[in-house]
Formats: sequence, structure tokens, C-alpha cells
Amino acid sequence: MEYRQARWEEPLVYEQGDPARGGYLVPQPSERIKRRVGPPRIPEKAARGEAPRIPGMSEVEVVRHYTRLAEMSYGVDSGPVPLGSCTMKYNPRIAARYAYHPRLEMLHPLLDEELVQGVLEAMYRVQEWLKHILGMDTCSLHPAAGAHGELAGVYAMYWYHKLRGRLGEKREVIVPDSAHGTNPASAAMAGFRVVEVPTASDGNVDMEALRSVVSSATAGFMITNPSTLGLFEENILEISRLIHSVDGLMYYDGANLNGILGHARPGDMGFDLAHVNLHKTFSSPHGGGGPGAGPVCARNIEVVGDIRLGDLLPGPRIVYRRGEYRLEWPSYGPVMIRAWQANTSVVLWSYVYMLSLGARGLRLAGELSVVNTNYFIARLRELSRYYEVPYAPGRARKHEVVVSAKPLKRQTGATAEDVAKGLLDAGLYAPTIYFPLIVEEALMFEFTESETRENIDRYVERLREIAEAAERGEPYRDWPLNTAARRVDLKEANHPKTITPTWRVKERRERGEIGPLR
Repeated sequence: MEYRQARWEEPLVYEQGDPARGGYLVPQPSERIKRRVGPPRIPEKAARGEAPRIPGMSEVEVVRHYTRLAEMSYGVDSGPVPLGSCTMKYNPRIAARYAYHPRLEMLHPLLDEELVQGVLEAMYRVQEWLKHILGMDTCSLHPAAGAHGELAGVYAMYWYHKLRGRLGEKREVIVPDSAHGTNPASAAMAGFRVVEVPTASDGNVDMEALRSVVSSATAGFMITNPSTLGLFEENILEISRLIHSVDGLMYYDGANLNGILGHARPGDMGFDLAHVNLHKTFSSPHGGGGPGAGPVCARNIEVVGDIRLGDLLPGPRIVYRRGEYRLEWPSYGPVMIRAWQANTSVVLWSYVYMLSLGARGLRLAGELSVVNTNYFIARLRELSRYYEVPYAPGRARKHEVVVSAKPLKRQTGATAEDVAKGLLDAGLYAPTIYFPLIVEEALMFEFTESETRENIDRYVERLREIAEAAERGEPYRDWPLNTAARRVDLKEANHPKTITPTWRVKERRERGEIGPLR
């Protein structure tokens, strides 16, 4: 394949236009108004020290600037985004049509419940469907992101042991070494000590190591199933029995739910708490850290007296009584960490997605994601000289797979980062790299259910081209050449310098302190 080198030289908005030009008109008061009200009186504390710096651009210049920036960007609407464990699903436009309808966007969160019965009904259905999909008894739509829901679930674990009078003893949470970074982070934020257990050669949790660390101090166990390696944990029932034997709780990180959707339920595996990333499994937009939604669910096991584990979840639950939908706040437990009841638009987006596919469609979506990933693995065997699948390579993966570029590095010096940059050079989004940490030169691929066979073949062929180019001694350290930005110097990135405010860049260039725009 031949790839055209793109040259993007888009200056900052403050570096364009002319100070005398503008795309707005500020209305000026008439002389009559001035005489009636006098000169403007601005409190001294509120007055600006200097006039605001506004770019001197006309409307068409502004539109063209942001259009060019959009053309430089890459998203799921541009092509595949096979980020392992991030599940960048396509976001159906029918969902956007309803989730961002003006009549919904303009709703105030403090409207009387009688005036928003339709919205509450839709959210109630999502709440109940999630309970069924996860095999749980109680679900809160309250959390604003997956990590937020996870933190809320770990706090429920904290309160479970506190109310039972054992918090002083229950100080440890066990996580596998392949866990998502949020797992140990959430456990630590809730005040627990994190205990890591290794992964065995078969891709499962090392049971001997696990048994050696489970004790009366064990508060819980956190795991993603399928794991970050894309493997279903074959010992999950035994793990659940072991943790429950010391009155620990099983926590399910729902990041990889897409791989078992409609085939297995965390509650049936023995999990007591679980959160769901709606963007990863139910196709709401992923976002860059928010806004999002991360519902958290629980089994109603007894805590103490009439308090159940579900009572410790945050925010209101939606209940249906006497023909009406109502918000009901739990009588006990931590109410955290945000205002209002939920991120309504994101929940409604997932509602439309779930409703449009139905139970069979959701099950099929999970199956197709598994088929796509295993097709990719089968094609990748043609390149076993350069890439390998560590940890039980003969086992079928679920929705994702971690590939190691270690053989390629050994033969040519090219690393996983070089492979990622080589993919970008061909207009293909790169996978997650160097994670999980237990895989050397890791490339974590996840092809969702909407990706075509042709796109997967493009990735395989480009991986072949990258390896062969590295063998020929091509300067792979210079990749990418065809993107809006060149490779970042990681040494410099790890030591960031103070950034000059953008409005001063043009002034400094005019004074000759920095060079001209190239």
C-alpha cells in the first residue's frame, strides 16, 4: 500500500485573522439610554484589568478553523477504534435523535416527578434491564462514569464491613495483576490495602497464590471477567466460594461485559457488586472522561438487621408504585458524589440502543464481537514470526486479545510503540499499548461487533507491512509521517514545561522571541 503524506499546519485561533476584523457586533446603547442610566457602573472587584483578548476573525474564518481541526481528528465515525478494554462501539444516530432531543435537553432536574413520568419510565426500564442482565437485585443509575460507579461499589463494600463491626479487621482487597488501573485505585481511595495476585500460565488467576493471601483480613476481590487478556476466568465459581468463606465480597468490574453479554451473568458467578460502563456495552458515546454513566448494582444480601447491600448504593432508585414512577432515596448508606439523579441523556441513549436491539440483538452483539476478535487472532497466526499471543495461546478469546510484539522487537528493534505509530501512518487507529503490564510489548486489540471483515484484514495486512519494513531497516522511529502531529518525545512529555498562555504567542512571535509558523 502507498500512503500520502499529509501536511497539517493549522495555527492557533489567536494566530489568525486581524485585530481590526470581527465576526460579531456588540450593541451600543443609544444616547437616550445613556442619559437615563448614566455611564456603566462596574464594581471595582469585578472590573477587568485589561480588555479581553478576542481573536480578530470573521465568522467564516472561525467555521473553517474548527472544520479543519475536525478533519484532523479521528473517531469511531472515521473508522475502527480497536482500543482494548475501552470498547469503542459505534454510536447509532437513532439514539442521538432521542437522547439529545431539545424537549429532553431543556428539562430541569428539579421538575416535579408528575411532569417527567415518561423520562422516569425509560430510566426505570434501563435500571430493571441492567438488574436482569447482571443477575443483581438492586441497581442505581446515579454514578457519572464507570470509575465513579466502581468507587461507589467499593464504598458499599466499605460500609458493609463497617456496619457489621469488622472494618478494623477487613483491610485488604485482592486484585489480579491484569486488573484495570481503576481497581487498585478505587480500593485504595476507599482506604483498603491492595493485594495483588499473579496470573497463571493458562491465563486464569493463580489459585495457589490466591489461597495464600485470602484471610480474615480479606474485604473483597475485584476482577474483570472476561479478563484484560480477553479470557474467561475458568475458576470464577471456586474464587467466589473462597472469598465468601471469609465473609469477603466479590466485585465485578463491568468493563468487559460486552464479551459475555446474554451468555453469562455476574450474579450467577457469585459476584455481589458490579458496575456497568454504558458506553462500553450499551453504545452511548465514550467521551473523554465524561460526562458518562456507570450504573452500580448489588445483590440484596443481608448486611445487618433489615439493611441490605443494595441499600448502600448511592443516589435514588426509580420505583413504580400505584401507577406512578417515583425517585426513592435509600434510607441508609452513603449518598455520593454528584448532584441530581443520573446523567439522563446518556442513560436514554443506552435505552434506545437496548430497545432497538432487544434481548436477541444484544446477545448477538456480544457474539459478533467475540467472532471478530477470534477472526483477527486466526489471521494473525500468519505473522507468528513477528507477533505472538501470550498466556494460553490455544484458548479462544472473548471480545479482545493482547498481542505481544516481543518477537518483532527481538528481530528488528521495533517496539509496540513503533507498531502503533505505523498503524497511524496508514490511517488506522492504534490499539492500547503496553497494557496490561504483565505482557511485554503489549498491543491490546478489541474489534467490536460493528467492524467488518475487510477492516480487520486491513489491520492484519498493515501489521505485516510494518514488520517487513522494520526488517528492511526502514526508519520506523520516524513514524508517523502522515498524521496531523508527529511523534511526541516521551522524555519531553514526562518533563512538561510551563505553557505560555496562547494569547501571547502571536505577540512573542512578532517580537522575534519565537520563530515563525512553519
